[in-house]
Amino acid sequence: MSTNRQRLRKRKKRIKRRRIMFFIILPMMLLAFTAAGYGAFLYKKAETIFSASYQDDGRAKSDLRDGEVDPEIDNVSILLIGVDDSDTRQFGGKTRSDALMLATLNEKKKTIKLLSIPRDSYVYVPEMGEKTKITHAHAYGGPRATIETVENLLDIPVDYYVRMNFNAFMDVVDAIGGIKVDVPYELSEMDSKDRNEAIHLKPGVQKLDGEEALALARTRKLDNDIERGKRQQEIMKAVVKKAISVNSISKYDKIVEAIGSNMKTNMTFNEMKAFISYGTTGKLKIQTLNLQGKDGRDPNSNAYIYELDETELEVTERQLKRHLEISYANRDEDQDLASK
Repeated sequence: MSTNRQRLRKRKKRIKRRRIMFFIILPMMLLAFTAAGYGAFLYKKAETIFSASYQDDGRAKSDLRDGEVDPEIDNVSILLIGVDDSDTRQFGGKTRSDALMLATLNEKKKTIKLLSIPRDSYVYVPEMGEKTKITHAHAYGGPRATIETVENLLDIPVDYYVRMNFNAFMDVVDAIGGIKVDVPYELSEMDSKDRNEAIHLKPGVQKLDGEEALALARTRKLDNDIERGKRQQEIMKAVVKKAISVNSISKYDKIVEAIGSNMKTNMTFNEMKAFISYGTTGKLKIQTLNLQGKDGRDPNSNAYIYELDETELEVTERQLKRHLEISYANRDEDQDLASK
């Protein structure tokens, strides 16, 4: 077998590992916050559950901020950290991040930019004092080490973080009674307990539960990442459409439970409430961004890495800074961006 084929085969095996579809978490969070508006009981329940999810990251504010931010009036950023801390994996406190997304939120425009950061991105991890895969930052120093790594990579302040495991997605799908989607082809996938081919789906439009929806979202055996991305977008639409339907309002308490029980965050409940306006305006726009790069090898271990394109990285950094409307130390850079 050629080296290229071996590399491709190993990479496919890595991608098969369970990864939560984290682009779907933000809409679900907004939905849960919005749900709090449906009566005093649900509001109180959301306050109790989300307050229990609070976990201080040890920072009063980002070192890249002059002062603390208020999401009611300020543009802010949220780092979404997806982890697999299931009992079957038994990672304990050394859980790696399986998915990373940085969301920047513009309060006035009610727009969100969502940047996906590949888990194998080869970056400098301040906590470790060396370059390695960004997924290792969480295993080494938890959310704080991951936050500092992302700030160092993008020169963007990370104001908040949300750490969530893959159970949240399955629990939300189950909470709303499943979703109806079109399965493109017959497939067999492992379930959430790593049992091979435990999920078997036939092609066609059908109703899926949480386990089945997760299997459909992560499979790519018969196509590629592009098609898998399209499927995930359709699943996201199906979840949001079902969740905001009149028939699902009575299930909002279960949605709040599903998200809250699988989440840790440095946001207080009062800060979370500030994001309700993003979900209730009816004008919410989410733009997805990706970091360009190429396959590579760690010079020390020869392990697979994703080498980020420095030019494209700078372009992305500027986009996020414009969206956050943060000031630049370099006035010439300010003028350059203002002219674009």
